[in-house]
Amino acid sequence: MHEALSAMRSLGGQTTRKEIRREIREHSDKISEQIVDEQRTSKKSGFKYHPFLYRFNFAIKYLIAADFINTEDNRNLELSEKGRSVDLDQFDASRDVRAISESDFMVEKESSDKTHLHEDDEESWRGELLKALSKMHPQKFELFSRGLLTKMGVDIDESVGVQYISDGGLDGFGYITSDDFRTTRVALQAKRWDRKVSSPEIDKFRGAMDKYNAEYGIFITTSDFTREAMRVAKSGTRIITLINGDKICDLVAKYRYYVEEVTTYKLKSFYTDSE
Repeated sequence: MHEALSAMRSLGGQTTRKEIRREIREHSDKISEQIVDEQRTSKKSGFKYHPFLYRFNFAIKYLIAADFINTEDNRNLELSEKGRSVDLDQFDASRDVRAISESDFMVEKESSDKTHLHEDDEESWRGELLKALSKMHPQKFELFSRGLLTKMGVDIDESVGVQYISDGGLDGFGYITSDDFRTTRVALQAKRWDRKVSSPEIDKFRGAMDKYNAEYGIFITTSDFTREAMRVAKSGTRIITLINGDKICDLVAKYRYYVEEVTTYKLKSFYTDSE
């Protein structure tokens, strides 16, 4: 609860559950990225789940019930006056968060473990997209990545820097022209990995950038980055933008890149009430 409140303050007080988890994963001194990323398999159902997600969602529910957080849709969250003013150095969850009947949560838990474990995983299409990308041939994934960057305004140079071998070459090279007509050389690296990208991979990418005098780098992966990799990407004079699997989904949706938006409806209680 403490780390959730701290993360919300860092994010400006208005945010989503996903952004809070991301902030905790990247910056928390008390909760490591290993704890956030840990994945287990349910012995009963066989479904894979993240224990941290389960505990995190319960913490948010307690904070909402205790009036530290306001929400209308249970997804977009806002710190209340109480949440903004509480002294986090003196905050104690058992003392400051008012007692809530455990039975209410146990009934909900027993009703559907799967619902809780995947409560905030959002639309299933995101999982389907990442699964499809993970099965792509490396060359097709690099094609996907260059195409996505084109949608983002990068002028890809097909003749420079593209090598399909693991020798430190680039997966793409292009140019970005700003509103004041200043052009920047951009290098691309794309990794279709299951494991997290570590800092040595970022250093290797910077070395490849040097060969082509790239002033800016974009590193795309279907997985994620370690905290150290994120720190290294921001160090030095040339910042490297990191795009993980979650951000890939956001960009694909934003630019409608080989996806089609579907509108549906949810029936209100008028149709389902027995009386």
